[in-house]
Amino acid sequence: MARLSLEHLGKVYANGTEALRDFTLEVAEGEFLVLVGPSGCGKTTALRMVAGLEEITSGTLRIGDRVVNDVSPLERDVAMVFQNYALYPHLSVAENIGFSLEMRNVPKAERAEKVREAARILGLEDMLKRRPRQLSGGQRQRVAMGRAIVRRPSVFLMDEPLSNLDAKLRVQMRAEVLRVQRRLAVATLYVTHDQTEAMTMGDRVAVMREGVLQQCGRPEQLYDNPANVFVASFIGSPAMNLYQTVLSGSGSALQMRLGSQTVDLPAGLSKRLPELGSHTGRPLVVGIRPEHLVLPADGSVSQPAPGTGLSADVVLVEALGNELFVHFTLDVPRVGESERVDDAADAVAGADAVDAGVARVAPRASARAGERVTFAVDAEWLHFFDPDSGEAVGVPATKAGIGSESRSGTPASSQVTA
Repeated sequence: MARLSLEHLGKVYANGTEALRDFTLEVAEGEFLVLVGPSGCGKTTALRMVAGLEEITSGTLRIGDRVVNDVSPLERDVAMVFQNYALYPHLSVAENIGFSLEMRNVPKAERAEKVREAARILGLEDMLKRRPRQLSGGQRQRVAMGRAIVRRPSVFLMDEPLSNLDAKLRVQMRAEVLRVQRRLAVATLYVTHDQTEAMTMGDRVAVMREGVLQQCGRPEQLYDNPANVFVASFIGSPAMNLYQTVLSGSGSALQMRLGSQTVDLPAGLSKRLPELGSHTGRPLVVGIRPEHLVLPADGSVSQPAPGTGLSADVVLVEALGNELFVHFTLDVPRVGESERVDDAADAVAGADAVDAGVARVAPRASARAGERVTFAVDAEWLHFFDPDSGEAVGVPATKAGIGSESRSGTPASSQVTA
């Protein structure tokens, strides 16, 4: 086993396009780290640089204690699982799994034993004689994984390996991928554009945007303490509601103005975000998670007390069985999703009052399209951001993923680039 270290990596193509900038990240031995971000953010470029399929313009890449910048892909001791499986259609499952061993002139008996072992791990023992065309999508993906694990590499690289599967099979394969990775305890770098996949699979998650690492940490850290507007809008489904606001008051008696309405901020919020009081009277961006807006359910919950609720016009209700998504509008501009703009200031300038927010409420909550309702705001969990820099207000550096640990307890380090 070995750790994977990316130290200030940069990638500039011949046409001048900068795909990766000062990218620093470490994947510990046995850790499952997910790179996530919108299309074109540089995550696959970073993965291909680790694999040796893209040249490194600047920085240092280490596998264990060895610098591998100029080492050929075959000699890096990494295995990659691709999005399209890349199986040889004329070879059997066993031949596909053992192909890399054959290319390395591994003796036939040893090769057969390693193929059988990989097949046992992946539940493919009864399919070794089949051709890829005789397999389902999930089975083909397991064969692709088998070809990667049969060599027992130092590092696994996975490039959106589940994106070609249907929704139900993707959920099943998430568990399968994690089961295999936990059993082998190999450092794994996994790329996806699906933030739900990232949050459910990663020991840690690294969020990228335009070739720059925005934040890295445990999934719950990214969700509870996003480092900036981009991470706040990207992590979470439905996305965080972001609005322009101004604070007033002092000390523990702060208030937040949203359009024509005012919400009292609890004293506990000032303890969680001690710098908040120094931002009174200045424009801010406030973030409200959909689940932190509560509606009465069939009269079982009383109406919010003055200063603790937000009145809104319901435009759409989506019934999902176990919950409702209530889409609503307020008389305050909503900050647009940051991946669609150049920076947070542009997001505020381009805010559109007709964009609907969303609340995740109980399945029997009283809400119908066209009605005006009053949400109780769980203000303890509000998030605030500087509208110029986009950076979070009052979030300590440790909450941004520096020096964190993985879910499995493996020590891990990361670095955040603004």
